[in-house]
Amino acid sequence: MTARPSDGLIDSSTVIICCGSGGVGKTTTAAVIGLEAARRGRRAVVVTIDPARRLADALGLPEGLASEPQRIELDGDSAIGGSTGELWAMMLDTAATFDGLVRAQAESDEQIERILNNAFYRNIAGALSGTQEYMAAETLHALHADERFDLVVVDTPPSRNALDFLDAPGVLSRFLDHRLFKLLMLPTKGGLKFISTATQPLLRAVGKVVGSDVLADSVAFFQAFAGMETGFRERADDVIALIRARETSFVVVASAHHDTIGEAVWFVEQLAAQSVDVTAAIVNRAHPLFGEGSSAEAAVAAEAASGDRTLAALWRNVADLRTLRERELDVIEPLATSVGNDRVIVLPLLDRDVHDLAGLHAMGAHLFDHPATER
Repeated sequence: MTARPSDGLIDSSTVIICCGSGGVGKTTTAAVIGLEAARRGRRAVVVTIDPARRLADALGLPEGLASEPQRIELDGDSAIGGSTGELWAMMLDTAATFDGLVRAQAESDEQIERILNNAFYRNIAGALSGTQEYMAAETLHALHADERFDLVVVDTPPSRNALDFLDAPGVLSRFLDHRLFKLLMLPTKGGLKFISTATQPLLRAVGKVVGSDVLADSVAFFQAFAGMETGFRERADDVIALIRARETSFVVVASAHHDTIGEAVWFVEQLAAQSVDVTAAIVNRAHPLFGEGSSAEAAVAAEAASGDRTLAALWRNVADLRTLRERELDVIEPLATSVGNDRVIVLPLLDRDVHDLAGLHAMGAHLFDHPATER
């Protein structure tokens, strides 16, 4: 497992999507990839969907991330090897992204106001199931088209929610083609006539459950939405194409534990079912190598040094540490089998937490196999 698919990952991608279960270092990995891209002269932006502060902390932003990209100060050119690259970061703001999409797709200022001021819209803009995932995909699309950046690195939610992120554009397209949506989007005159006759008993029943005001707001929202569905559908199709483009790479992040490896294998299988390949699988915080050789060889050396208690004790320690490493490699094996040995990178447990740029550089030295001189 010594290959470095991470080199091609940086050079050939315009989008890198990092996936994995919680607590495996996925957010940190996304930041390391963005920092390495800047080191190589690229203009990278890292976007997180996770509301936790891990990315902000790692990038040294005490005030946290904003909903718009902000440039990260890298302490001069020496921090990135004299490169002219840039590193930016942001956190998803679901409601603001939805508002921006409405403004982009509406046909008039009057239509924008009708939608943005609609109570039903204000509620669904941040709370409706799937809204966050679709707006994350929309943010990816917008950043990819932003001329300030040539690489977008996405830190997704834990694995199963990440699949919602990948599915969201298709879900929206299917909803816009559903007959229920088409019914609600009937031309105003005919639609209101239909609603007031054939569906009146049904609407009265629905109104008793959700409230007449909520029902009226929802009907008004769909009527205000008229004419925008084509733009939303085309945008969703564009996002789907971007996610499946050859220049979009998927990185699965895990740790050397049975549960996170199992989750990573499951995610790889789900991607494969959608005909999406994993570019690299990164296993964080594994025990490092302790010299050349196996635990059995270290045990033999300990026995041979039995006349020297100190030396024998040291060899027994080496044997124990190599045993931990070998057991972790056995745990990782299902992931290596799933994606291929040449796509797995095992990163060692560092001697310090990764909570600043220096820590990110140290982790990047292992991930991209270069001297950790950038501090």
